[in-house]
Amino acid sequence: MARELSEPHGLAHAFFFAVVLHQLRREHRLAQEYAEAAIAVASEHGLALYQATSTVILDWALIEQGQPEEAIEQLRQGLAAYQATGTELLRPHFTALLAEALDKARHCKEALHVLENGLRVGDRHGERYYQAELYRLKGELLLKQTAVRAVSHAAIVGKTVVESSEQSTITKAELCFNESIKIAQQQKAKSLELRAALSMAYLYQNQGKRENARALVAQIYDRFTEGFDTPDLRAAKALLAELA
Repeated sequence: MARELSEPHGLAHAFFFAVVLHQLRREHRLAQEYAEAAIAVASEHGLALYQATSTVILDWALIEQGQPEEAIEQLRQGLAAYQATGTELLRPHFTALLAEALDKARHCKEALHVLENGLRVGDRHGERYYQAELYRLKGELLLKQTAVRAVSHAAIVGKTVVESSEQSTITKAELCFNESIKIAQQQKAKSLELRAALSMAYLYQNQGKRENARALVAQIYDRFTEGFDTPDLRAAKALLAELA
C-alpha cells in the first residue's frame, strides 16, 4: 500500500517496520533488504530518523552474516545519528543489537556494559517491550565471561576458588534467564519467552539436567501454531529431538 501511495514518509515508515519484523524473526537477509530500501528513501528525502534507525539494523544484519568488526563502527555511527535526532524511543532495543555485535567480536565486557545501560534507559522511560531480551543476552554474556575467566585464571589461583567464582556467575546468569522468562510471560511475548527458555535449557543441558531442559522448552514450543521456519523454532525443535 505504501508503494502504491508513493508518499516518502509513509514508504520509509513501512520499510522500517518490515526491517524490525525481520530482525525480530532473525531473518538477517530480509532485514538487510528492507533496511537498504528504507535508507534509499530516507536519504533521498532527508528523513534523518528513518535513515539512522534503518542503518542500525542494517549493520546488525551484516554482523549476523559474519562481518562483525567491519560493521560495529558503522552501527555505532548509526546509533549516534539516531541519538542526534533527540529520539529516545527504541534505544533499549538498539543497545541490545550493539551488545550482540560486540559479543560476536569477542568484546564481552563492553557488551555487558552496553546491556546494563540499555536496561537503565528502559527503566527510566518505561519502555520495556525488549526488556526480556536484554536480560537473556546479559545471562548469555555472563556465561561466556565465566568460561573466559575460568581459562585465564586456572593456572593462577586454586581450582576451588575458580569453581566458586564460576558457580556464582552461573547463578547470576540463571537469574537473568528466569527474569527474562518471567517478563516475557507477563507481556505475553511468546517468541521472547521461547528464546529465553532455550538459553536456560542449554545451560541445564550442560549441567546434565536433560529432563529439566526438555520440559522447559517443550511447554512453550507446544503452544506455537505458526512460524516453524524461523531460526528460534528450528533451534527449539532440534534441541527437543536431541533431548528426546
